[in-house]
Amino acid sequence: MVSVTENTSELFEREFGGGPPLLLLHGLMASGEMFRPVIEALAAQHRLIVPDLRGHGRSAHLPGPYTTRQMAADLGHLLDRLGLETVNVLGYSHGGAVAQQFALDFPGRVRRLVLACTFAHNMLTRREHVEGFLTPWLFRLLGPRTIAETMVRSNAGGGPPLAPEVGRWLVDVLGLSGRAQMAAASHEMMAFDSRPRLKDIAAPTLVIAGAADEAVPIAHARMLAAGIPHAELRIVEGGGHFLILTHPDELMGLVKPWLEGDPLPLGALRPEASPPAPAIPA
Repeated sequence: MVSVTENTSELFEREFGGGPPLLLLHGLMASGEMFRPVIEALAAQHRLIVPDLRGHGRSAHLPGPYTTRQMAADLGHLLDRLGLETVNVLGYSHGGAVAQQFALDFPGRVRRLVLACTFAHNMLTRREHVEGFLTPWLFRLLGPRTIAETMVRSNAGGGPPLAPEVGRWLVDVLGLSGRAQMAAASHEMMAFDSRPRLKDIAAPTLVIAGAADEAVPIAHARMLAAGIPHAELRIVEGGGHFLILTHPDELMGLVKPWLEGDPLPLGALRPEASPPAPAIPA
């Protein structure tokens, strides 16, 4: 049995806006800071709850395990502390795995679910197996900042390259992670496998993928959408793994109506010829 630590009272979180509560779950190496490009758009209609997951950001001091089960338990305790029974949930990348775990472990607490640039099991191909084996060692050897710089410089996530100032900001966000925490969290991430339980996710679910995502290829999104009973898939053409930075308007054009229960655009979204670099809110 996977253990769950009960020391959850110190999980760091920030709140923005007002309205129906929306829980935002960030990716590996990141923190709640990664949602800055969309905070203003979402906070106009929602009470945003933006935690730093265990082992990340200002929750880096919390001990392991850094499993999705532990992180989901942390979120349950956080909502109890805030007096919230149910929330909408948006999980991005590794945060999408945590969001699935939360929806499975606390099915009555999730109203609507958004899974962006994420996976049910990130070990489907030979390449993913090799990366999964090497990543914890690379975190320990090189450190998160060097890995983040390499990712941005090589445009490892696919899609349009980040504007220089946005790339520097992203490196600063990802580079604050601890080596030991990220090595352990990446190891646990590769062990995550929700495929047998996708059918048990009861919340209406929007799956969003970037057509050019090279970090989490589109096959993962199709698997999620096919396995979750009440799921819809939308693809952002030209978007890579960092579409929250390169295509924030397209992303919000899908997320906001979904959370309100409105009809979504059919088919894939088409990007502008040259998407403008987003401004990172101060």
